[in-house]
Amino acid sequence: MDGVTTCVPDAEDVAWVRVEESAHVGRARRVTTTLAERLAFGDSRVAEIGLAVTEIGTNLLKHTDGGHLLVRALRADDRAAVEVVAVDRGPGIADMGRAMLDGESTTGTLGIGLGVVARSADHFDVSTHRERGTVLTARFHRRERGIPDYAADPAAAGVTRPIADEEVCGDAYAVRRVGGRLWVMMCDGSGHGPLAASASREAVRLFRADEPTAPEAVVAKLHAGLRGTRGGAVAVAVLDPDRGVIRFAGLGNIAGAVLADGRKRAMVSVPGIAGYQARTFQAFDHDLPPGALVVLHSDGLTERWTADDVAGVTTPLLLAATLVRDAGVRKDDASALVVAT
Repeated sequence: MDGVTTCVPDAEDVAWVRVEESAHVGRARRVTTTLAERLAFGDSRVAEIGLAVTEIGTNLLKHTDGGHLLVRALRADDRAAVEVVAVDRGPGIADMGRAMLDGESTTGTLGIGLGVVARSADHFDVSTHRERGTVLTARFHRRERGIPDYAADPAAAGVTRPIADEEVCGDAYAVRRVGGRLWVMMCDGSGHGPLAASASREAVRLFRADEPTAPEAVVAKLHAGLRGTRGGAVAVAVLDPDRGVIRFAGLGNIAGAVLADGRKRAMVSVPGIAGYQARTFQAFDHDLPPGALVVLHSDGLTERWTADDVAGVTTPLLLAATLVRDAGVRKDDASALVVAT
């Protein structure tokens, strides 16, 4: 035993809502408030969240290419939160300070009412680039007396997006803390839709079921456990910041990379499909400098993105959403998991 084992809180990506006309703003609001009601938020808090999402969605309409709003449910034990992630490919926000003023508008950007959104949210973050667009995240807690607030783990965050015309994503991930080390797993279920999602959910269950030993041993366990499912590509890594090492084992086409010192260093997987074909299970050690970011993503994202493409985006959720937006160009389920050290 390496110490106390805890699972990083669950994030369920409930819906991606495209916002390109006023009716879509209403849908985004309804999806978000319905989720808040399902999580037992009070009426006044639901109304606040609805107002904030309306502001975000209305601002997305300013983008000529349209934008998307991801609605998420976050859970940890008996605590819950609602989170929204807005992404666009507009011209970016030229003056963030002005955009935060109530009633200010910067045409083509997320600029109206950002101050209202920030005050309503328990956590608010924005990344903007004048050529690539804006990513905004807002997390809302229940804010009820006697109910503990949701406690996020700032070290790790992921985003999943299903292929067009599917309601569920076939990709999934999980994160665990074991002593001073962080363990991460990603599975890209073969194909798309419910059967692919079932395989990836089983991978998450298996990953969480037992105390991890070595990444290659966990991959072997996933390979055995996914027999009888669609199977899929899997990767497992353990981050040891004290030693400055990450040990990574991949089977199939889950990509792994370490971002540090302005460079992207790829990690190595071996060919195979968990649950169907695996000639060997092998792990490789890679340097993990202080302050590094670790990225795992499915093959719904191209591997051609560079460290320069995401320069300045340093928080895990913003980076995961940015990668899904910019590198998720293939017609496939897409997912990205980011861990900060």
